[in-house]
Amino acid sequence: MIVEKLDHVNIIAADLQATARFYAALLDLEERDGPAHMRPDQVRWMYDSAGNAILHLNSEDFARRYDRDVEVGAPTGAIHHVAFRCKGFDAMRERLDARGADYRVSDHSASGIKQIFTADPNNVLLELNFFDG
Repeated sequence: MIVEKLDHVNIIAADLQATARFYAALLDLEERDGPAHMRPDQVRWMYDSAGNAILHLNSEDFARRYDRDVEVGAPTGAIHHVAFRCKGFDAMRERLDARGADYRVSDHSASGIKQIFTADPNNVLLELNFFDG
């Protein structure tokens, strides 16, 4: 077996709509309904510009096939962060500043990467990687 790529990340959200708005506004992801058997008030899927489902967002009351204890809003647990390759470093900082978001910048210009670390509304740590300066 060979992994071809990361398929998606699932986030259980205390406020599903606020979480979907966050990812749409910050990362330009498109919010869509999940499959027809999933209720839109419990599931929102976030797609990139190429039509790939990047995030599956679920409400706390969504029935999961493999359920486990999750403390929504607690730091990301065993997963330290979720990383996204992004473009537009300066524009992202402007978006975060406009939101009044807490974030940290890590500049590794010598190796060609700048990073921004911030958290989503559910306290999931995001690593935003920029190779375009």
